[in-house]
Amino acid sequence: MWADPAELDAAVAVLSTLPPLVFAGEARKLTSDLARVAGGRAFLLQAGDCAESFDSFSADSIRDKLKVMLQMAVVLMYSSGVPVVKVGRIAGQFAKPRSADDETIDGVTLPSFRGHMVNDIAFDESSRRADPSRLLTAYHQSASTLNLVRAFAKGGFGDLSRVHAWNQEFVASSAEGRRYEEVAAGIDRTLRFMAACGIDTEATPQLHTVDVSTSHEALILGYEEALTRQDSLTGDWYDCSAHMLWIGERTRQLDGAHVHFLSGVGNPVGCKVGPSVSPDDVLALCEALNPDRIPGRLTLITRMGADTIAEALPPLLRAVQAAGHPVAWACDPMHGNTFTAPSGRKTRHFDAVLAEIAGFFRAHREVGTWPGGVHIELTGDDVTECLGGAEEILDADLGNRYETMCDPRLNGRQSLDLAFRVAELLQQS
Repeated sequence: MWADPAELDAAVAVLSTLPPLVFAGEARKLTSDLARVAGGRAFLLQAGDCAESFDSFSADSIRDKLKVMLQMAVVLMYSSGVPVVKVGRIAGQFAKPRSADDETIDGVTLPSFRGHMVNDIAFDESSRRADPSRLLTAYHQSASTLNLVRAFAKGGFGDLSRVHAWNQEFVASSAEGRRYEEVAAGIDRTLRFMAACGIDTEATPQLHTVDVSTSHEALILGYEEALTRQDSLTGDWYDCSAHMLWIGERTRQLDGAHVHFLSGVGNPVGCKVGPSVSPDDVLALCEALNPDRIPGRLTLITRMGADTIAEALPPLLRAVQAAGHPVAWACDPMHGNTFTAPSGRKTRHFDAVLAEIAGFFRAHREVGTWPGGVHIELTGDDVTECLGGAEEILDADLGNRYETMCDPRLNGRQSLDLAFRVAELLQQS
């Protein structure tokens, strides 16, 4: 893929000298949190951009993504009474796997766009060249993003007394926003009640800060290896590019480099599994990625499709349960429901997304296992990329604000509506 191996070696050499983006202790904390998910005592909300962009990087976009995640987490927690582990697809999600190596437009064939960590989306030869210097740009933007996320999460932005302020204008004017305001008013009443009972809410840090971890697909192994460091406390190796890394459906081969690499780091890891995976395949992945059966170490992220999940998922759940693997299960309802609309744009229908999540919950209820979380592609921007939802986005509307570089994302209204639907399913569980 890389045109000049010497350029790649030089970029990786520089990366290996740069400070870690996250620390081993933070990754261990997330493993502990995910152990509660695996044990049925918490719920995972993993959400963020399909692919982060070098071009649209700003403090406002980071804040708005975080705001939607916080809104969703509050709805889930308040409505279901279940703690929510918040993990962003952020500060490193710059590379995308593609089904084809090349793309042809008007008779011209060029390498596919693989995310800003590799090349550019513009359709010309120089833009589509795989440029190793982009690895360094990705690192520095990730560092800036992570700095902002930490500042927002710990600097008062995540304070529960601010739940009303998280309601963005385009959401506040919607039915979802009004429903959210009812939740916010309930939280206000709860905080006042606690204060009236003599509880010093100001001295309770859990009410004023939030934990938000980072994650991305560990696709470009040169980048991941360069940011792998040995923990001074335990002597174990951690990939310090993110708190959590995952392996995609296309790169989960047992004898492949991605499984081999992530089996050797101490971070919590995820693995996407699609409808073609067999129970034996899943058990082999569990043994490869979590041979010591550490709770919270491995999250299996299903991406089955709304029409397939009812048949495909239960055998996997039964096999993992019978083998005693302490897996956290999460549902990616986005990738299995992607199609090309008549307008020619790649999209997903909100109803299909909800249908796959409902099927995920039904399968777990059937087997007696815990539906541990959801893995969502979303944005804080008011885009029109996924069909349906309360706004009834139609094919003719997709062109209004279709801004994604790769896969279509839920907008703020759709994300908040999804959170309420998932909360209802959690109440039933």
